[in-house]
Amino acid sequence: MPDLRPRLIAALPLLSLLALLALWQTAAQLAGSQALPTPAAVAQVLARELASGRLPHHLGITLARLGASFAVAMTLGAALGILLGRRPLLDRFFDHWLVVFLNIPALVTIILCYVWFGLTESAAMAAVVVNKLPNVAVTLREGARSLDRDLLEMAQSYRFGRWKTLRHVVWPQLAPFLLAASRSGLALTWKIILVVELLGRSDGMGYQLQLFFQMFDVAGILAYTLAFVVVIQAVEAGLLRPLDRLAGQWRR
Repeated sequence: MPDLRPRLIAALPLLSLLALLALWQTAAQLAGSQALPTPAAVAQVLARELASGRLPHHLGITLARLGASFAVAMTLGAALGILLGRRPLLDRFFDHWLVVFLNIPALVTIILCYVWFGLTESAAMAAVVVNKLPNVAVTLREGARSLDRDLLEMAQSYRFGRWKTLRHVVWPQLAPFLLAASRSGLALTWKIILVVELLGRSDGMGYQLQLFFQMFDVAGILAYTLAFVVVIQAVEAGLLRPLDRLAGQWRR
């Protein structure tokens, strides 16, 4: 008889998803309340919002904010983290700063940015960047600290230029830390953006979720949440995982 285990293992993610839907359907039927709509009801709202254009509009705005704030936070955080990891005196001086910013609640940062700079787009972006930047800096600082001195000295002995050393010696060692910061950053950033939009913007997914909350429209909340989760998972599968494989090609 053919071995069915490989096919069963390959089908496990799909079976898991179907089991989750079955559990959701059963719970919704038992509850019999609009507070827990069935998957079909959520799918109906999702289709309606897609057809009206509201969901693509607000999703696009949120993704634009996500992309811009994520790029700024990753660039500044990576540069700061590498600098602190390679300069012990600077690291000792700024270490408490990082601890302070890491422990400030995201909600406090968002409120302060809106109070100080007004309900503007730049204030919203600043709040997201300030929340995310310390996490990136700490992760990349650890990566810079763990750079192999022997490899760096070997590159110096063979008279590698800066670009060649960065590409063939530094980057392969920092890539896992950068990808770890990217993954955690993506998950953290979009959650912060939803709060930013809920508190002080007139568009975006967070703003729409606030409207649905005011109308107690749970189906709408779940429909928008599902759409956003699908997009983030597509980014993970289409961008971050290929980058992860590419960065790990040098390993045995």
